[in-house]
Formats: sequence, structure tokens, C-alpha cells
Amino acid sequence: MDNTRLDAFVGKQWDDEIVPQLVEYIRIPNKSPMFDPDWVANGHMDAAVELMANWARSQPIDGMALEVIRLEGRTPLIFIEIPASGAESGDDTVLLYGHLDKQPEMTGWDEGLGPWQPVLKGDKLFGRGGADDGYAIFGSLTAIRALREQGLPHARCVVLIEACEESGSYDLPAYVDHLAPRIGKPSLVVCLDSGCGNYEQLWCTTSLRGLAGGNFSVKVLSEGVHSGDASGIVPSSFRVLRELLSRLEDETTGRIKVEGLHVEVPAERVEQAKKVAEVLGDEVFDKFPFLPGMKPMNDDLGELVLNRTWRPALSVTGVDGIPPLSSAGNVLRPFTAVKLSLRLPPTLDGAKAGELLKDVLLRDPPYGAQVELKLEKASSGWNAPALSPWLSQAIEDASQAAFGKPAMYMGEGGTIPFMGMLGEKFPGAQFMITGVLGPHSNAHGPNEFLHIPMGKRVTACVAHVVAAHHAASLRGETTGVGAVAGGSAHGDHGCC
Repeated sequence: MDNTRLDAFVGKQWDDEIVPQLVEYIRIPNKSPMFDPDWVANGHMDAAVELMANWARSQPIDGMALEVIRLEGRTPLIFIEIPASGAESGDDTVLLYGHLDKQPEMTGWDEGLGPWQPVLKGDKLFGRGGADDGYAIFGSLTAIRALREQGLPHARCVVLIEACEESGSYDLPAYVDHLAPRIGKPSLVVCLDSGCGNYEQLWCTTSLRGLAGGNFSVKVLSEGVHSGDASGIVPSSFRVLRELLSRLEDETTGRIKVEGLHVEVPAERVEQAKKVAEVLGDEVFDKFPFLPGMKPMNDDLGELVLNRTWRPALSVTGVDGIPPLSSAGNVLRPFTAVKLSLRLPPTLDGAKAGELLKDVLLRDPPYGAQVELKLEKASSGWNAPALSPWLSQAIEDASQAAFGKPAMYMGEGGTIPFMGMLGEKFPGAQFMITGVLGPHSNAHGPNEFLHIPMGKRVTACVAHVVAAHHAASLRGETTGVGAVAGGSAHGDHGCC
């Protein structure tokens, strides 16, 4: 591998093609189906698919075949097959994954910025979806082109770009089953939908949390009534809801009280968390836009890393039944409803966690109030298998070549449903899960941006690892893969 030549090729491709394509992609409000029920009629998803597919078809990769697959009633999927080059590697396969659907707009964007308004500021491209995860198809194909540009061999590659990830990937199991014979036997899975602790070295994800959540409501009246007349007689729906949530979460510390939602953290992950804390220092929490005087939930940086990656945590992400302050009258409201997002430890069974959540919140409600929890997600997380020696060395070599620094390993607090699914379907596969979502990039929130130099370096690292995979395959070090198993790995999934 000529690293200077690799960096030059990847950099030019990003500057000349990828960034301009991402600019156009950001303009498309292709929100995930959960946030745009009329996505078919609105046509934004099809526009994003067309943009990416047209660019991919224009890439000079001999033998590449691209198909946009549309199963009835489901979001589309881009499926790309690229034959092996160079020495024969049998039916061994590299699977590269990404998604093209986006989170909703979110409020709070700085002046001059917006979710569908691409803005280049220095090395950053602002706008929704560029880093999460629009760049994946561009980075994946550019990495393969970079190998071929140097005449370096690679195994057969399959690229999957789905359009439902931010809604929990509920369409993906059907596509994986449908495409099982064409996917083949991947021994390496590359996912570019994750995060990084800094922009100075390659970060690989070792675990992902699961997710259980949905709409939780408490009803006490058939209609609102005068608060002066009813207060003291009719219990407040907000107070009842608060009491029920206190069964789940300690409101003083934020710790989840239900022991069945905790797991024992593996010793290896504890040691990795300590190493991350040593390398990042205060960046563990400084990346978040704390208000002056605010401080994180723990002074121990290693514990903060574990809180974010291996411990359950509750967030209330939406509220209904409460009018805005400008129109709030003296009314005792009939109901309060919230959207709950409960992050789960990576090894906890998501379906069981969902049932436990329902039992805790719905059992014996105070005053006989009507309580309901409509689960939207009950997804298991994922804990990476031990790295094979060849992949561990390849990742380290890639980071040193692209960044001049060692690779780092860290769990992520979010969820990528595809990983748990693949872990079950391909029990012998190795995983390289990485990404460009670093400090202040703010995926899902306002002012989301893609750090372009990080995108370039991650692309170069993928090229290094795919090349190393081919060499390991010839040495027989990637054996142990299995064909796609029938059936879906999970009935319901959480979103990232």
C-alpha cells in the first residue's frame, strides 16, 4: 500500500465528488418513516436513493452491479455487488453497511444553519444526515476504488444501504432474508454509522446499547376542568406520571432502579472504558454543550464512559397533553403523555426489557388512573466478538497510516439494529464498526455536521482493512463464516 498515493486519491475523491454529492443529499428532507408516515407520497426517500444510486453507477469499478430493491410495502434498499479482484478468495465476502434515512429537523439550529440547508464552514459540512449516515456509500465505494487504483486485491464486496435505520430497521430483516443467497458468506462486516472519541485517531465500536421505549400516557379525566375547582380532589395526571416514572428511575441520581434492566459489565469493557477516559480526559463530557455551571452526573470519567455505554438510562424525548406556556390556562388537564427512550445494556434481551418496562409502569396505577404504554421499540443491543489477530493488526496499521496514532476501542451509547441482527446471522463474522460522529457533531440534534478530514481518513482506513482482509483470507484466517440464517434475528428493533 502506497499511503501517500492512497491519501491523495481519497482526498481528491472527497473534494471533487463526495462533498458536492453530500451537499445535494443534505437538501433532501428524507426523514425516516417513523417521522414521515407519508414518505412514499412525498417522494423524498426516492430522491435520496436516486442521488446515491446514480453516483454509484458512475463509479468505474469493473464488474460492479447495483440494484435498487423494493419489497412491497417497505422502504427501498440499495444493493451493490462487486466481484473479487486479484487472487482468488473463494466465496469469502466483505459486507459494507450504511443507511440513507434521516432523523427529523429538531429545533435550535444556529442562525444561518438548518437541517436541509448544507453549509460548509472550514472542514465541517453542516446539515442533517451527512455524517449520519449519508457518507457511507460514498466512503465504501471510494475505499474499494482506492485499492483498485493501486492494483491491490480485495475479496468479493457487498454494499447494503437501507432506508429505515432511524425507525429501527424494521424493514431490514425482510431484505436480508430475501437477499440471503446474494449476500453470501461475509467474514468481515464494515459499518460506517458509529462515532469517534476524537478526530485524531481511528475509533472502533465494541458495543452498542439496546433500546426500549414508546408512548406512555396517564389519563384522569374525560376533559379538562377548572384547576381551582378540581385541584385537591382530582389527582394531577402529571403527578401520577411522575410517581410511576419514579418506580423506574431514581429522580435524584438518574440510576435505573429495576435491577432486571442491569447486567454485569465484562471486565474487558471496564478496562477499555478506563483507557478511553485516560486518552480523552475531560473530552468525555466536554463534547456536550453544557450550560455554565452545569456538571456531568459523575466525577469519575471511567464511570461516565460506562454510564454511556453499558448502563441503562432513561430519557423523556417528547411530551403531549401540555399546552405551550403562552396558551396555558388555569385548567387541570385530563392527561399527560410522554415519549420514553430507555437505553439498555448491550447484552440485555430487548424483548424481555420491554415487557419488564410495561410491568413496572402499568402495574397498580395510583387512584385507578388509566395508564397505557405503547411500545414502539424493544431492541437488543450488541457486544462485539473478540477481534481476530489479523483484524486487530489491520485496524492498528490503518490508524497509524492514516492518523499517525494508535487505534482506540470504545462502546457507543446508541443503537444500530443491523449489528445485533448480523451477529446472529453470521456468528463467525468479524466487525469493524467506526464512524465520523465525534465531539460536537451532534447527530440527531441541531447543528449536526460532518468533519470532512475525518471522513477522508476513515475512508482510507477502510481501504487498509479490506486489503488486509483479502490477505488474511488467502492465509485461511477468515474461516468460520456461515451462510445467512433463515428468519429474522429480532421481531422489533430500536433506532440509533
